[in-house]
Amino acid sequence: MTDLARHESGLVSPAVSAAALAAATAAAAASHVEIRHLTEVSDLTDVCRLFASIWQPGAGAQPVTTELLRAMAAAGNYVAGVYEGDELLGACLGFFGSPAKASLHSHIAGVAPRGLGRGIGFALKLHQRAWALRQHVSLITWTFDPLVRRNAHFNLAKLGADPARYLPDFYGPMRDDINGAGDTDRLMVRWNLPGPAASAASLGEPARLDAAALRERGAAAALSVAPDGGPLTAGADGPVVLVGVPPDIEALRRMDPGQGQAWRVALREVLGGLMAEEARVIGFDRAGWYVVSREKSS
Repeated sequence: MTDLARHESGLVSPAVSAAALAAATAAAAASHVEIRHLTEVSDLTDVCRLFASIWQPGAGAQPVTTELLRAMAAAGNYVAGVYEGDELLGACLGFFGSPAKASLHSHIAGVAPRGLGRGIGFALKLHQRAWALRQHVSLITWTFDPLVRRNAHFNLAKLGADPARYLPDFYGPMRDDINGAGDTDRLMVRWNLPGPAASAASLGEPARLDAAALRERGAAAALSVAPDGGPLTAGADGPVVLVGVPPDIEALRRMDPGQGQAWRVALREVLGGLMAEEARVIGFDRAGWYVVSREKSS
């Protein structure tokens, strides 16, 4: 059965589901946390406070509200928190997508500063994967800012998700400390939960790409970091193209909003343009490169 047929039918083998649960349990244990589903108003209010502390939205705004989380949880969607003892260190919200619970869209996830660097985000995503598979859901989608290097590596390399679409200014103005005041371009990814890439990634064995080796074999950089830190575009022919992003776009936006916007425009034109031409992003090198293939998949 093809992956598409699995998504449509909702068939997930018990062995895959059991392996996913074992991987999620091991990841949580390695991070010394407990991950649990949340339904109580007090717990959901804590999640709202956590997200507000991470995103630092403008006055009167919140990334999510207690009322929304309560409704989502009551309707059977995914609302989970990561705890070390009684302290909430992370949380995630996902809701079912069409048609009829065939997929889950992971809307927002965040980890408190005190929990960073401990694998908590990875543990939370594996928990979400195991939960979805138990619901006979084999696909999770979500969006992320393609300019944020660490998120690109986490989503594409560490988790094994596949980029599906480049979405210009997807949310419109957000005006928080993370997104700034510019356009909110996003990359939509699809995580094939029972597939080999996600299964290998859940065991800490993700596929890795080496941009330097690819350049030695003829891959060209269509977008790279110029000496002044800005975007540098170049013609890039050939079957494999590299698209670079800056080391820390969030810091760059704060220090030089104009250069941050220049990166937004450049990545939209280069990466968005390649994807519009049906080129495929096949991975991300931690050194800061999207690896894009122009070859048609069989």
